[in-house]
Amino acid sequence: MTVKTIGFPGRYLQGPGAIQELGSLLKELDSRFPVVVADDVVRHAAGKVMDEALATAGIIARQLRFSGECTAGEIGKLVEAAGSSHVDMVIGFGGGKTIDTAKGVAKALGCRLIIVPSIASNDSPTSRLIVLYDDQHGVAGVEKMARNPDVVLVDTAIIARAPVRFFIAGLGDALSKKFEAAQCHLAGGKNFFGTESLATARLLADHCYETILEFGLDAVAQVRAHSAPNDAVERCIEASVLLSGLGFESGGLSLSHALTRGFTAHPELSKFLHGELVGFGTIVQLIAENRPVAEIQKHTKFCQALGLPVSFAEMNVQNISDAALIDIAEKTHAAPYIGNLHPAADVDRIVDCLQRADLLGNSLVQRQD
Repeated sequence: MTVKTIGFPGRYLQGPGAIQELGSLLKELDSRFPVVVADDVVRHAAGKVMDEALATAGIIARQLRFSGECTAGEIGKLVEAAGSSHVDMVIGFGGGKTIDTAKGVAKALGCRLIIVPSIASNDSPTSRLIVLYDDQHGVAGVEKMARNPDVVLVDTAIIARAPVRFFIAGLGDALSKKFEAAQCHLAGGKNFFGTESLATARLLADHCYETILEFGLDAVAQVRAHSAPNDAVERCIEASVLLSGLGFESGGLSLSHALTRGFTAHPELSKFLHGELVGFGTIVQLIAENRPVAEIQKHTKFCQALGLPVSFAEMNVQNISDAALIDIAEKTHAAPYIGNLHPAADVDRIVDCLQRADLLGNSLVQRQD
């Protein structure tokens, strides 16, 4: 028997108007000199709500402008801009790359961290991982904070007002966790705390998938039509932010996320959202697991119904070349968690699974037409 680890954020709050709790949380955590990391898009769309929440508590926060890509250089620039050693709290307000940049700034400054996601497009808010990219938007590596965020504050009214594409992408990212955590466990792999997973982590990953199956289509329709949360939206945001985050960090990853190393190195695929790439990667993983054809088709049809891309053509890559497939497969095979897969996959097998997933997706799109 071995020691196993699971990690959680210090506190998780979710609901419409949850951002109004920010001031009281900062006071409770004895923060007097916070900085907010946000990009121009989020500042324009929801900055006023953030400012009002802080002003109500009599708090003035310095603003650090995020340029859009989470690189080591960008983190260094914002750390320098923060300047004063008096900074005692970093607030990451935005999407996945803003959140990871805020983590990097908090790590460098040695201070506490509050995450306020403006979209629910990926699993980054609850974890201590920092996914770094290069200037060409490819994944360059992963770093870790010493601990998970102190607070994750999820205002579902803000998230529901964001473009529905982000919401759908978050579901695509979350759908992978059941299969990745299971494969990591079966292969004897490690989670992101360096241990085998506890059963609790795998249960959370399973529940994440079941929640999206039950509420996903209704939630997407609600966001698309009304840009406001209801119970289905709340349940899906809980799945794509909390359950997905806990499931991957404490359960481990597999082929679905390993493929992002290859996808983000492709000039066209790199333009798509993380959750969209992972969603397609999960179809590839199910094929690699040798699951029954009917199960793979059912999952793929559900992804299609949600609005996720299920073929390369839907990601603006018509008739993908053998050379491109090999390059994706080689970079995927070099990912650190590619070993968390049974049966194991070499480059040739990854190429074959990519081709089969693309063929399945194209057949469903043609049938729909």
